[in-house]
Amino acid sequence: MIPSQSCSFFGVVTIYFFFLVSFVPDTLASPTFRYCRHDQRDALLEFKHEFPVNESNPSPYDASLSSWNKTIDCCSWEGVTCHAKSGEVISLSLSHVPLNNSVKPNSGLFKLQHLYNLTLCNCSLYGDIPSSLGNLFGLTLLDLSYNYFVGQVPPSIGNLSHLTILDLWDNKLVGQLPASIGNLTQLEYMILSHNKFNGNIPFTFANLTKLFVISLYNNSLETLPLDMSGFQNLDYFNAGANSFSGSLPKSLFTIPSLRWANLEGNMFKGPIEFRNMSASSTTRLQYLFLAQNKFDGPIPESLSQYLNLVELDLSFNNLHGSFPAFLFTIPSLQWVNLEGNQLKGPVDFGNMSASSSLKFLNLAQNEFNGSIPESVSQYHNLEELHLSFNNFIGTIPRSLSKLAKLEYFCLEDNNMVGEVPSWLWRLTMVTLSNNSFNSFEESSGVLDIETQVQWLDLSSNSFQGPFPRWICKLRSLEILIMSNNRFYGSIPPCLSNATVSLTDLLLRNNSFSGTLPDIFVNATKLLSLDVSRNHLDGVLPKSLIHCKAMQLLNVRSNKIKDKFPSWLGSLPSLHVLILRSNEFYATLYQPHASIGFQSLRVIDVSHNDLTGTLPSFYFSSWREMSKLTGEDGNFRLSDVPYMGKVLNATAFFVDSMEIVNKGVETEFKRINEENKIINFAGNRFSGNIPESIGLLKELRHLNLSSNEFSGNIPQSLANLTKLEALDLSQNQLSGQIPQGLGSLSFMSTMNFSYNFLEGPVPKSTQFQGQNCSSFMENPKLNGLDEICRENRVPNPTPQESKDLSEPEEQVINWIAAGIAYGPGVFCGLVIGHIFLSHKHEWWFMETFRRKKPKVVTRNACPSKH
Repeated sequence: MIPSQSCSFFGVVTIYFFFLVSFVPDTLASPTFRYCRHDQRDALLEFKHEFPVNESNPSPYDASLSSWNKTIDCCSWEGVTCHAKSGEVISLSLSHVPLNNSVKPNSGLFKLQHLYNLTLCNCSLYGDIPSSLGNLFGLTLLDLSYNYFVGQVPPSIGNLSHLTILDLWDNKLVGQLPASIGNLTQLEYMILSHNKFNGNIPFTFANLTKLFVISLYNNSLETLPLDMSGFQNLDYFNAGANSFSGSLPKSLFTIPSLRWANLEGNMFKGPIEFRNMSASSTTRLQYLFLAQNKFDGPIPESLSQYLNLVELDLSFNNLHGSFPAFLFTIPSLQWVNLEGNQLKGPVDFGNMSASSSLKFLNLAQNEFNGSIPESVSQYHNLEELHLSFNNFIGTIPRSLSKLAKLEYFCLEDNNMVGEVPSWLWRLTMVTLSNNSFNSFEESSGVLDIETQVQWLDLSSNSFQGPFPRWICKLRSLEILIMSNNRFYGSIPPCLSNATVSLTDLLLRNNSFSGTLPDIFVNATKLLSLDVSRNHLDGVLPKSLIHCKAMQLLNVRSNKIKDKFPSWLGSLPSLHVLILRSNEFYATLYQPHASIGFQSLRVIDVSHNDLTGTLPSFYFSSWREMSKLTGEDGNFRLSDVPYMGKVLNATAFFVDSMEIVNKGVETEFKRINEENKIINFAGNRFSGNIPESIGLLKELRHLNLSSNEFSGNIPQSLANLTKLEALDLSQNQLSGQIPQGLGSLSFMSTMNFSYNFLEGPVPKSTQFQGQNCSSFMENPKLNGLDEICRENRVPNPTPQESKDLSEPEEQVINWIAAGIAYGPGVFCGLVIGHIFLSHKHEWWFMETFRRKKPKVVTRNACPSKH
């Protein structure tokens, strides 16, 4: 939630509140009023003067207090409401007014003893919450959300015994809640989310018998990661002392009035326990969110007592046991998320009502096995079914075709086999990756009607044969992923029918042959195109010039023979360009070409037949690698407009950046957006290395090995203070290694071997820690005695050194995943619910030796909820 859009918790959860709440007495809105009392006016002016306004450059919000002067009755001032009869100030609401100061303990605010409503939301207030606040005994509504308050909630808050609404959302408050909070016996709404509270919930919570809503969401981390697949034990979320912890008081969920409880994103632990309620007891609890904690044990059967429950989120805990069939006896239940636990065994719904209200079911990332039960087809209202990352076997039950309202079906990473039924194409999203499906059912006229599928992931299965022509009829298709199968033959021109809507086309690692068809004239929404690791030949289609939104182009490991496509430099958003291991030729620099590649962050043109020299200014226009991170805000590889939201399409796979010596195992596990990479290795570039390379201050990896560069190593390389890996081996470089390179503190991998370098090697730790082989075959280099001691790795033979430039030998295998997150979720991942609106961009980098297995990356599968 963005403060400028909404300042109240109610703005976030309007969808859940289909009722009206009266904040203060009826007199607040009375059409008649008496003039403001002078003592009230003076207190307000004193409060105003505690927050100086920049008179020379006032903001639009400063004008909110311009009416606060003695020439106007204070009951008419902005944000001020008076009692109709007494003229006492009973409401002060200053949302979005930039006060930019702390609230003083003796502030004039605390002289307004008759306040019912105090709203200072998003006012840029900081410092401690004064204990004097407890002197405003008449308060019924206190909203201090979206500020920068620090420290603990003062115990004096317990004096506000009439308080019905307490909203401290999104501050920096810490410590344990005071036991005196139990004195707020009239409290109906307690909103404490997005702070750094810790410790147990006070036992005095049992006194809050009128609670309607409690939200303690995310007191663990300021920013939650989206792909939780690697964190099933939730150790990642251990924020030390800054998190609610301990067990939940059983009495909390027996409060008769409680409708809505969100305790996500904390460190609560132990079993989830609910008191058994007597037959005469009633609870109105409808929404219960306990995700992203450390709860363990089985899901308690006592949950089935909550007969009004509508939404339940227990995802990403350590819950174990069998499938909780008893949950599905709750007639009102619409939304269930059990993702990311350790539940196991077959899924069996038992006896349940065919008229169930269930719309959303997420069982992903557990250990369920057996077949997908036929009985799930009785949930006729089901819109989303997430079963990914389990151990389901068999085929997709035909009975699922009865789910007429189903829109999202995520089944990736199971052990499913057989034929993919054609009824799936009427859905909005279908993800079937990492199974063993091998064929498609005949369409039987399904494709003759309008299909709805917008996201189709068939990757990493056992499909084979020609490109399925029926895909050309999917006119609404936005994302098509067919990577890692055994498709062969040509990519059909009829695919142009789908390119109008396509944002992502990923066909990597198949056996497609022939030319890449010239089908991109209308592909103005295309963000990523990956046809790497096929057998394509011919030239790059010139229609790619129309793909103005293109961010990633990967054609590596094909047989494309074409001049270097300098015309791609005009694509304004191209961030990643991978042409590696083809037959591209001619020069990179085209004097007649307009300035291009200003947005590049990764370029790999290695192992082609590129030639020529590069002028000294060649890199001067590469803006994205030059400017410091954060100058333009967050970087997103793929922001896909989807059903009114912005969602990332998928993880982009880009392999094998050769920048380390053979035999050196380097592992990169990073979650960042900062990697800038240039790989020109294995070509025939000649002349000097351009001095302008030193302008690329964000560059992390530079590989110019196995070319014919000559002359001195540019002194400007010492300007690349973020450089981590440098490979200049197997060129014709001469002169000395610039001493300034020794100051590059992040550089851990370097290779200067097989050149004509001379003089002393820099004495820095980075150089002295390298293997001797990094400097071999430079006879005039000196200062290598310490580096080339006997316990160092011996120099390779000339034949071994030649192998350094082979594509599959020295590898940093990396995966670029750009994920922009709106109010959606991963396939089988729902973590933000209605609260989370952050956008995250993740780059995962993983390194393996040649013989190690490929990493399995979990693709995104968003939800409409």
